Amino acid sequence: MGYNPINYSRIRKEYENKYLRAREAANMRRSEALFAIPELEEIDRALGNTGLVIMNAAMQGGDVEKKIAEARLENLALQDRKKELLVKHGFPADYTDVKYECPLCNDEGFYEFKICSCMKKKLVEAAYESSGMAQLLMTQSFDTFDLSYYAYDPRTAGHMKRVLDIAKDYASAFDPSVPTNMIFMGGTGLGKTHLSTAIARNVIENGHDVFYAGAITLISDFEMQRYGNSAGGETGLGTSQYFDCDLLIIDDLGTEVINQFTTTVLYNVINTRISRKKSTIINTNFSQDELRAKYADRITSRIFGEYRVIPFVGRDVRLGKLQR
Repeated sequence: MGYNPINYSRIRKEYENKYLRAREAANMRRSEALFAIPELEEIDRALGNTGLVIMNAAMQGGDVEKKIAEARLENLALQDRKKELLVKHGFPADYTDVKYECPLCNDEGFYEFKICSCMKKKLVEAAYESSGMAQLLMTQSFDTFDLSYYAYDPRTAGHMKRVLDIAKDYASAFDPSVPTNMIFMGGTGLGKTHLSTAIARNVIENGHDVFYAGAITLISDFEMQRYGNSAGGETGLGTSQYFDCDLLIIDDLGTEVINQFTTTVLYNVINTRISRKKSTIINTNFSQDELRAKYADRITSRIFGEYRVIPFVGRDVRLGKLQR
């Protein structure tokens, strides 16, 4: 799927407008300069004909390279004369130049047939916002996942080091065409949300669409759709993201009210994504037995049959941070 299509469309439009604004501003500055320096019009006309002069030289034959070199020298001389006139009349030498924000892509968004770094930055920032985890992404990454909180027990530390490596491998190898599902299981404060966020950060920066929601928010969005506000919900994005994004992260599974409607919604999301070969990560504080007691077999069989179970162990990291 790649970048979120809504974000991509919006940012492409922003670049189109930015490109046009830069050219319009340059035209206004040129008009101002022409009013003060009429001679510039003749110079600009001659500069604009440089390409035609070179083409004619190539078509006429003879010493083509010499003619092209002469045309280029004449072009440089005209540029120098233009700068001299502008400065003489109190204008900056580049006053009539188009001033783009990005010198690589000239505000077109593409450089050397690829998305320019400036546009990619905008797309990543937009993806952070639309992912539903903008605040988390500001502080939670693989670099900030501190294994020292598990160092009180070598066995626990070793286990969580393996969990961290699994998460890193998942993020680096993520391919939307190869669905890979995981369920992070363990008590509160063990790093499940942190590593989910770290995965999301890498996947987003590699140009894929990620959407994150707590289980309660997920249900709320579908309730809003059910009662007629299909464009809203708590996330403000409706429910399409739950089915369409490259990677869905469902946090705190089991904290939502469980009834016929909520289990139907949950099954629909999980089953549809499996059918569409879309990747999903689920975080839960509950064990396998507890989840089986909460949900019907059709849900738990899909989860434990299609998801890799990643157990998180240790003590609540948040308490450890308070004690430091």
